[in-house]
Amino acid sequence: MRTITHTEVQALVAKLPESKLPLAYLLLHSLTTAEGESPQAKFMRLSADERRQLLSQQAEEMKDYYKQTEVERDKWQAGDFVDESDTRGNLVS
Repeated sequence: MRTITHTEVQALVAKLPESKLPLAYLLLHSLTTAEGESPQAKFMRLSADERRQLLSQQAEEMKDYYKQTEVERDKWQAGDFVDESDTRGNLVS
């Protein structure tokens, strides 16, 4: 992707009808504030200890979740297995 300059962005904004300016402003504002920052970027700005603590907490929450759904998950994962080895050589051309 080529580099886009401020001048090019300003030129596009200048072409917008006034009715679209609030939407353009909100988009540009969200891209320039911490609110528009991705969760991944926020996570990477944490210290290593904070990341480790957060991941540990999330792992505990998932452990509890998987314990709650263990019986249901076992039911749908433990379906019948079909041996298709007898039919592999019988393909119709």
